[in-house]
Amino acid sequence: MMFKVLNAMIHYFGTDVRRINHALKVYGFASTICRSEGLGQEMIDCIEMSAILHDIGIPVSEKKYGLCIGKYQEISGPPIAKDILRRLNVPVESIERICYIIGNHHTYHKVDGLDFQILIEADFLVNIYEDEMSVEMIESIKRKYIKTPAAVAIINSLYQLK
Repeated sequence: MMFKVLNAMIHYFGTDVRRINHALKVYGFASTICRSEGLGQEMIDCIEMSAILHDIGIPVSEKKYGLCIGKYQEISGPPIAKDILRRLNVPVESIERICYIIGNHHTYHKVDGLDFQILIEADFLVNIYEDEMSVEMIESIKRKYIKTPAAVAIINSLYQLK
């Protein structure tokens, strides 16, 4: 199934290699974190699909609003993700959860479960590198948003934090 979701995301983004690479990196970290945390396959599937599709609303946001800020991604992403996941015959309850996560992935006070938490952590791990954040910013992100033992270990290793 994940192969199909990955292919759908790659096809959707087309020549936007930067967005495809970002999604693949978030997927890689999310997969690593959830497997390190010993989660069951159903939750792993939800997390991985959310990671692959979390920024799927960016092209519509840019076209419709001229910006791809988080708020617009959260508005634009869920309908696109829902369409992709329906075509792939993902169960309705999984689609609803994935779309909730995608529709709130920049609204951190709405984190309401381990699946959502892991997506946030994986996205931060990638954004820290891509945005070349300062050590002070990385430490702040770690304090505020990195909660799972696996993500704490990864961020400490990558950035030699304590």
